[in-house]
Amino acid sequence: MVKIEGNCEAKFKRVREAFAANFDHGEVGAAVSVTLDGHPAVDLWGGHADSARKRPWTRDTLVNVYSTTKGLTAICAHRLADQRKLDFDAPVACYWPEFAQAGKEKLPVRYLLSHQAGLPAVKKPLKPEAFYDWQAMCAALAEQEPWWEPGTRHGYHAITYGWLVGEVIRRVSGRTMGSYFRDEIAAPLGLDAHVGLDARHDARVAEIIPAPPPLPGAPNRMAEMMKDPKSMFALALTNPPMLVLDPQVVNSRAFRAMELPSANGHATARSLARVYGALARGGEVEGYRVLSRESIPRCYQEQSFGLDQLMGITTRIGLGFMLSHDEARLGPNPHAFGHPGAGGSLGFADPDAKLGFGYVMNQMGSEMVMDSRTARLIDAVYECL
Repeated sequence: MVKIEGNCEAKFKRVREAFAANFDHGEVGAAVSVTLDGHPAVDLWGGHADSARKRPWTRDTLVNVYSTTKGLTAICAHRLADQRKLDFDAPVACYWPEFAQAGKEKLPVRYLLSHQAGLPAVKKPLKPEAFYDWQAMCAALAEQEPWWEPGTRHGYHAITYGWLVGEVIRRVSGRTMGSYFRDEIAAPLGLDAHVGLDARHDARVAEIIPAPPPLPGAPNRMAEMMKDPKSMFALALTNPPMLVLDPQVVNSRAFRAMELPSANGHATARSLARVYGALARGGEVEGYRVLSRESIPRCYQEQSFGLDQLMGITTRIGLGFMLSHDEARLGPNPHAFGHPGAGGSLGFADPDAKLGFGYVMNQMGSEMVMDSRTARLIDAVYECL
């Protein structure tokens, strides 16, 4: 029996039960948090922060949340737009002149946020060290011709989203995305969330544990999609040749220290629930306004819905956020928005219920759409409302 720690209001007993049951389904260490109208209703954690199960998961354990980071990046972009410093309909080249290459002169900022830009991968072979070189990656993407006509289709910019949206934020604000997020979002809200993690936090970072291999004879979609090394999918994950799903990479000091606004945020579930909880109640919590109330509907405005050109699955996408649909439900309400991360982590806001949700874990799952552990927690939350 795994000891579940933290606080949970009596009405959310079902969430505690679902969280505990996840440890019977392969969970190693995890945390879940829920806020209602800015009030912390659920804040639970349990298990272990390492694969050897010798280091307990504690209240302040941090973990890499992979693409859940994209939602934090989107919040920064929306804040700049809210302040009229960034226009989502303006060409990217207005802020980043070097981007006006290979037919991208008029490509609008909104296509970067909505994965419609056609830039999920770079064709030109890049050296491994380019991965940690911000300027090199931005230059490569500025030179890259779109894989499809921008705006006509969408395909998940799994890693490149970080450099693309992050560079726009840097050009507009004069700060890196990690610095902007820290100063404008994390510090004022008291979040324990970081894009670019200082070494002083390493002792409390959970070890990412890779997903178990498929059972013999079971379909391996990832392996099938990686067969052609020159395909868009393979290049998206291997060029530069630094696999972000490799535990040796993601658990390294170099990876933790870099600012990769698409894939290497480190956070607690509590922090995810708090920031999304602020958005769920009109953009403000405890006197600090993240976004204006009028700008919240822009967060759940659908930009694209259908077959994802990179992943080969159905996705529904807003301006930097993933939106709820039948194959990846963020609860029953129509205006929920947020972002999942590889392996299962998730943060989302539900403005209809004024609810913020955060879930983080270190044992990676292999499901491509919605991890079953996450889905059980979401179902339990709404059963309690």
